[in-house]
Formats: sequence, structure tokens, C-alpha cells
Amino acid sequence: MDGDIGDFLRSRRARIQPEEVGLASYGRRRVPGLRREEVAQLAGVSVDYYIRLEQGRGTSVSDAILDAIARVLRLDETEHAYLRTVARPHRAKKDRTPAPRVRPGVQVLLDGMDRMPAFVLGPRMDVLAWNTLADALSGFSRMPAATRNIPRHVFLDPASRDLYPDWAAVAAQAVANLRVDSSHDGDDPRLSALVGELSLRSEDFRRLWADHEVKECAYGVKRIRHPVAGLLTLPYETLAVPGELAQTMVVYTPEPGSETAERLALLGSWATTGPTRPARP
Repeated sequence: MDGDIGDFLRSRRARIQPEEVGLASYGRRRVPGLRREEVAQLAGVSVDYYIRLEQGRGTSVSDAILDAIARVLRLDETEHAYLRTVARPHRAKKDRTPAPRVRPGVQVLLDGMDRMPAFVLGPRMDVLAWNTLADALSGFSRMPAATRNIPRHVFLDPASRDLYPDWAAVAAQAVANLRVDSSHDGDDPRLSALVGELSLRSEDFRRLWADHEVKECAYGVKRIRHPVAGLLTLPYETLAVPGELAQTMVVYTPEPGSETAERLALLGSWATTGPTRPARP
């Protein structure tokens, strides 16, 4: 997306004070953090070169220069990878045509995990498939197919604030993950449309998107307050679907014998014996 690299680098410069990198700070600064010329000096490049990079005109920039800038700005591994991608969009662009459905074998795998909620995400964090327990937990089958998307659910569905006791953290993670997607598919019109819609309809999304946080979270713990099962503490793992660059499987992995595991077992029983079964994607 146009302007991503400039906004990203400016936001990272603002996080670092001159004193932190051994520079003297004279007088009051108009903007917080490091100036462009200071980043250029510390990275060992000319000021003009760094300015062109921040303006998105440095498509031939080398790994060595990007590594030096990442070191100066103290980027973590995910942010560093993001910088390399957005700095050279034409070199980094991949021909990825996401399938609207997962392979049948992946659905069989999902269905076989009857004790663990599991679902598959595609580009833009669209929800592509799920098992019965994940549906009972998150209600994917009740979402319109055209809008079955994690960021859309988090920011536009008022019920999400009740579903996630730690809503602010969940929202920030959703945006950080979407930023990673944007580095790979910045020219995707559906991604641009999603970001545009969320920006127009959600002040929280606008604020978080402007922060330019970039983070992939492969594992962690999420709390969900379910109307039937109650408060659940759910560790999760994120796995790449083999052969599908744009698909990942998210699996909640409650500790066996824990209160959450017992509540999920009851929820699973309720889901499979209720009057209606969840619809398949």
C-alpha cells in the first residue's frame, strides 16, 4: 500500500530518543524521536538516500542497508522482515491466488480434532473453514460468508467486546497481523477495501492502523467469555497449511483436565446434540 514504508519508518523513528543511541539532544524538537539525518548517520548512508527510501523511492536498496536501518531503529524480527518487504514491493510481490475453500483433507483434519476448536485463516484473515467446536465457540457459520473475517468481526461486531474480555489486546493483535498481510499483498484490492472500510467505520481501527505495529503471533493465550461455556482460557498454536502459502490453521489447545477443557467438552456436547448442526463453509 502506498505510503506504508514512510509511515512505518517515521513511527519507528519516533520511538527512539537520541540519548538512547548515543546522540546529544539540543533544544526542543518539533517531532519526537530521531530525525531522518540522524538515522542516516547511524546507518552509514547519505541523508538523501535515506529520504528517498522513506519516500518509497528506494526499490533497489540492498539487504545490508536495510539491516543497518533495522539495527538503528531496533526493529524486532517481524518488523525487520516487514521493512524488507515494503522497501522492495516489486521484488517481494508474490503471485498468490487464495482458494475460497480449503482442501478436503484439511477439513477432515479439522473435524478430527473434536476436543480442540480449530479453524483456517486465509488472506486478510478471512475465515475459510472450521470444526464444530470452533463454530460453537466463535459462531463462524452465523457470519455472512462475504464478511467472515477476523478484523471485521473484532472491530465491527459489538458482540466481540463481550466475547473477548481482553478486547484491546485482541484488537491490537488483529491489526498487527493484518499489517503483515499488507506487506505481502499490498496491491490486493480486497485488502485495500477492507482497510478502507474498517478505517471509516472504526475509530479504534484507525488509531491502531496508524501506529504501524507489525507482529505475527504464532502462539499465545486468548480468553473468551462464551454465553454457554463461560470464561475460557485458551492457549493457541498457529500452523501453516502445507502447500498453501496464504492459509494458516489456528488451534486452541486447552490443558487436558483443566476447567477450560471440561467446559469445552460440555460445549462440544451441546453443539453436537442441539436442535441444529452448524452449517459447513
